[in-house]
Amino acid sequence: MTELLLKYFRSKQQESQMEKIYDTQCPFCSMQCKMKLIEQSIVKRKQYRAVGVDNPTSQGRLCIKGLNAHQHALHTERIKYPLLKMNGEFKRVSWNHALNIVKEKFLNIQSEYSSDALSVYGGGSLTNEASYLLGKFARVALGTRYIDYNGRFCMSSAASAANQTFGIDRGMTNSLLEIPSAECIILIGTNIAECQPTILPYFEKAKENGAIIIVIDPRSTLTTKMADLHLKVKPGMDAALANGIIKIIIEENFIDHAFIAQRTHGYEEVKDNVSGLQLKEIEELTDVPINQMRKVAMLFGMGKTGMIFTARGIEQQTDGYKAVRNFLNILLLTGKVGKPSCGYGAITGQGNGQGGREHGQKADQLPGYRSIENPEHRHYIAKVWGVSERELPNKGVSAYEMMEKIDQGEIKGMLLMASNPIVSNPNANMVKKALVKLDFLVVADMFISETAELADLILPVSSYLENEGSITNLEGRVMHRKGSRVVSSEVKHDWQILCELAQLLGKGKHFKFSSPEEIFNELRVASKGGVADYYGITYERIKHEGGILWPCPDIGHQGTERLFEEAFAHQDKKAVMLAVPNHPEVQKEKTDKEFPLYLTTGRVMSHYLTGVQTRKSPALSAREFESFMEIHPQTAQRYSIQDKSLIKIESKRGSIVVRSRWTEGIRQDTVFVPFHWAESQNVNRLISEELDPTCRMPGFKSCAVKISSLS
Repeated sequence: MTELLLKYFRSKQQESQMEKIYDTQCPFCSMQCKMKLIEQSIVKRKQYRAVGVDNPTSQGRLCIKGLNAHQHALHTERIKYPLLKMNGEFKRVSWNHALNIVKEKFLNIQSEYSSDALSVYGGGSLTNEASYLLGKFARVALGTRYIDYNGRFCMSSAASAANQTFGIDRGMTNSLLEIPSAECIILIGTNIAECQPTILPYFEKAKENGAIIIVIDPRSTLTTKMADLHLKVKPGMDAALANGIIKIIIEENFIDHAFIAQRTHGYEEVKDNVSGLQLKEIEELTDVPINQMRKVAMLFGMGKTGMIFTARGIEQQTDGYKAVRNFLNILLLTGKVGKPSCGYGAITGQGNGQGGREHGQKADQLPGYRSIENPEHRHYIAKVWGVSERELPNKGVSAYEMMEKIDQGEIKGMLLMASNPIVSNPNANMVKKALVKLDFLVVADMFISETAELADLILPVSSYLENEGSITNLEGRVMHRKGSRVVSSEVKHDWQILCELAQLLGKGKHFKFSSPEEIFNELRVASKGGVADYYGITYERIKHEGGILWPCPDIGHQGTERLFEEAFAHQDKKAVMLAVPNHPEVQKEKTDKEFPLYLTTGRVMSHYLTGVQTRKSPALSAREFESFMEIHPQTAQRYSIQDKSLIKIESKRGSIVVRSRWTEGIRQDTVFVPFHWAESQNVNRLISEELDPTCRMPGFKSCAVKISSLS
């Protein structure tokens, strides 16, 4: 009898401790770390634990965000069914009713106005398949030229600079594995220790191997702690700083004459430009001592190998394109690209910020990084899509400029997917007012974000645990993400929503997909022969090989670990240098008596983008539950600001209220506020609407503000 009872209790115990394992990867930053989520059912209660999985990029590491990503995916506030706004309140409706409303509203808007009265706004966290399909949906199902995405605010400066310099934009010109062997590494405007923590061991290994690490940032951060040299540049003066370093490199003959002569254009123009500049003037502009510029020039110029990495600090400027190009000039002058442990890396922010811009979410692009204004490119994609080339719309405008067109009444409807523009855009007060003017706004999201609250209709979409697809990480490595968790009954994948809407709009024959792999196979063909050529990449290969670096033009190709070993991607095979002035084309906002301080923005480790997902994670939100302003103690005392007190920050565009945080790690003329919070703590309310004239990047990292105590 006792033995029978023991067997009974053991069986009950096993039933109550069932375990499920979900293979996935982190949905947040561009490292895209592989992991397993372990679900244990213990007496009617579920516990979850994330474990890193070995892979070519993060090698099994996870940061605090990855370890807790499941908390938002499993949150009780996730949208479970379509919600239609009726009399100011969201009410549950069926999918059939919801999609037919979209059809009716969209067709009515286009009938009354034009095809271009509709717009599509995407996100850098969408899979390659969803990104590709969103671009196709805008141009084929809606016939509108107005499509762009939040990646415009992330990578557009670096992307434009790399394209114009090298002829190709891949996040890194070589793989992460080459970092530990570099002798000198320059990090400009990037706080990898907090934004991409799992990349840090590559740089730590480089230091162990004797590398010199130089960090250029107005703030002291966790990243600057590992630097051998920290240049506290004045916000927005990166291009001028590069000119100072270039001038010294040329005058001290740290240049690679053979490389310049054989593989580049534009050297004489760069040389003439800096010869007319004075180092003393650059020192005054940048607040970086000349001796520090000399040290950077010597260390990088004399090193046999070296790499340069940029991120939002240098890129999110109204001269971000030219600032990045000037640091690429340094790379070319010293011949440090296309060789082992030599190259450039743009530290992508969003999970699929790289892939998202390669296959059609940007206003000027078609799949494969083709140009929508190039007749040959248009002809090829029209053939792949089975439409007339004449049917393809022309180039639209950038993400923020779409908001301006809404405000001006030119755009009347919008499909918004996986983004929160009233928090992420500059001049955020105007953006909110503009979106309210839309005749119809439909949002596809997991939560009711600040933007979704303004929607007429919200469509529930699946999470990273449920939605299979491919992601291209910061290296340009295409990786497969399983969707191993079963999706809730009334939640749909983003690609399914687009296919069903296309069917209702009479374009279903162009969207006959039943799986992400089918979409990817069409993407492969669409990208074939393009700059971002995925044709040789298949689901089978990336599942088996852990990811493949593009370009990969055929099935037998192993992927491209290092770009530009023999030639650059321009037609003449040469890279192009650009002479960059000290003073930007678009005048940056200067401090004055009324607005005496510079404001710069950025991230904190525990949050991601506008915080919609990470604030749903108790483990993450508890670490930073409110926004704050970093300020130097001497500056704080000058304005009677106590530590940890509520303060008001104002610019010409608006004001916010946050809590002060004293630190000697920031310049005395600068304050810092993270951008993960909304409403009265939304720092983007303060940011100017001025855009980079080349890539249309807003100047998030530098504006003039004043501060006052509220206590």
